Formats: sequence, C-alpha cells, structure tokens
Amino acid sequence: MLADIQVTGNKDTRSGFGDGILEAARENKNIIALTADLAGSLKLNGFIKEFPERFIQCGIAEANMIGIAAGLTIGGKIPYTTTFANFSTGRVYDQIRQSIAYSGKNVKICASHAGLTLGEDGATHQILEDIGLMKMLPGMTVIVPADYNQTKAATKAIAHFEGPVYLRFGRPVWPIFTKEEDFVIGKAQKLSTGKDISIFACGHLVWIAIEAGKILEGKGISVEIINIHTIKPIDKEAIVNSIKKTGCAVTAEEHNIIGGLGDSIAQIASTDCPIPIEYIGTKDTFGESGTPSELLVKYGLDAAHIVAAAEKAISRKK
Repeated sequence: MLADIQVTGNKDTRSGFGDGILEAARENKNIIALTADLAGSLKLNGFIKEFPERFIQCGIAEANMIGIAAGLTIGGKIPYTTTFANFSTGRVYDQIRQSIAYSGKNVKICASHAGLTLGEDGATHQILEDIGLMKMLPGMTVIVPADYNQTKAATKAIAHFEGPVYLRFGRPVWPIFTKEEDFVIGKAQKLSTGKDISIFACGHLVWIAIEAGKILEGKGISVEIINIHTIKPIDKEAIVNSIKKTGCAVTAEEHNIIGGLGDSIAQIASTDCPIPIEYIGTKDTFGESGTPSELLVKYGLDAAHIVAAAEKAISRKK
C-alpha cells in the first residue's frame, strides 16, 4: 500500500551526490572529482576539503573537462565530471560520443539541475532532452534517481561499475522516501503492487506518482508504481510483468516525452505486450522561468495530470 511509504526527511538530490562521492572517495583512492566552475552547486565542498589533491577545477570549459576525464581513465582513475545537466550533455555531446562512449571509457558524468525543477534559471538551463541524448549512445548507462538516499546510493554504486555512466539529479529540496540499500543498477524498484494501472516514473516524478497513486487508491483504483531509476539498461522483466498484469500504463518523467523514459517503456510494450499508454512529460517544448511547483503544474507534470492520465489509460483497455 502506498500509505506504507514513509517520508524520512526532505533534501535535494544534488546533496545526495555530494555526500555519496565523498563516501565513495574514502573507499576508493582512484576517484577524482572534476568540475566546470560549479563545485558549490554540485555540493563538492566536503570532497574538496578532504581530498584537495583529487579535485580538478576545469573552469568554464566543459569540453576540456570531458577530455581530461577520458585521459584520466587510461591511468586507472575513476573521474566524476560535474556541472549542470545542460552543460554536461548538450554542450559537450561530441566530446562524450568520441572520447568516452566510443571507446567505453570509465567516466561518470554527473549532472545536476536537470529538468523543469531547476526553476527560475529558465529554458536555457532546464534541459529536457538529456536522457534521450545519453541513452542513445552505445554502452552508456543512464541513471535518474528519485530522492536524496537513492542519489547517494547511485553515486557510490557507479564507482564499482565499469563503463561510462550518466547520472542525472536535481536542485530542489524533495521528499526522502527510499532506502540506500534498495538501489541496484538496472533493477527497477516496485513501490506498490496493483492490478488496474502501472505507473512507471523516474527522478522527481516518482514522488509525484506516489501522490497521484494515493488519489487513485482513494477512488478504488489499484495502482502499481515502479521506480525506473535506471533508464538504461532498463529492467525489461519488471516492466513486462507489470503491464501483463494491469493491461495499461502511465509513464512520468521530468523530460520531453520524445526520447525519454516513455519511449523506452513503449518500445518494450510494443514488442512484448501492446497496451494503452499515456505519457506525462513535456510535450516537445522548452521550459521557462518560474518556481518548480508552478512549472510542474503548467507543463502537466503534477499529481492531478498523472491521475487524469491513469484514468484515461484505464478507459482505453479492451
């Protein structure tokens, strides 16, 4: 039951990254942190204080940072690159493709301030295409954790994972409702079991899906909510098992519905279990300046829109 999900606090997911990389670095001397003039925003101050010799300030030169990171792997280092998601992907896509993905370099691309919830900084910083960009790169693992604990767990886990990783997280303070020990790369997290509708969500939208699920349960609708924190490689078995049971689905993401989580779910459903699917995400548009809550409502990423989408998907079942 969704009522059993407990909120244990409120904290931004980027702080989960900052705390996670510090703990990971204490365990592994090969971890190096690089930033493009955004150490404070990426919560690296603790790392810098404890491991100043393992920190590289690259300045506002993101392409150079990616090149440095690729080179560090040749000497056995595990570089974590850090900047805003927009600058982590769109600004340096060529460098990531050529210097990291093509040769399978063990670089961890850690991207904060993703999606609409970046808020007032507006469209130039609110990248809504990065999941699609990164999941299309051969060999790239893409992780979008849901809260502080899961971001911290993911940050530590990728240190033990061989190969390039894109780790996406955000700026706003958000409810904490997962446990670190429940995170496994590539393994979806089932938050509730239901029979009427499957809701697949990632990132900040997982909590909003939980809120929507409670409303649906109040209407007598049995909801299965699954946290797809690993977009690639995606947990196909968990998805197929769920949609075969419920017969319909909603996908929810803080990203363009073109190229994101929804597309990944639809691709699986089309080949293994065709069902009605409704998509929650931005609709082929850029964002704008506003508070996170205002933007989520305006662009249809709030609980009310998930509820409406679920009811529509259920109505489309044969």
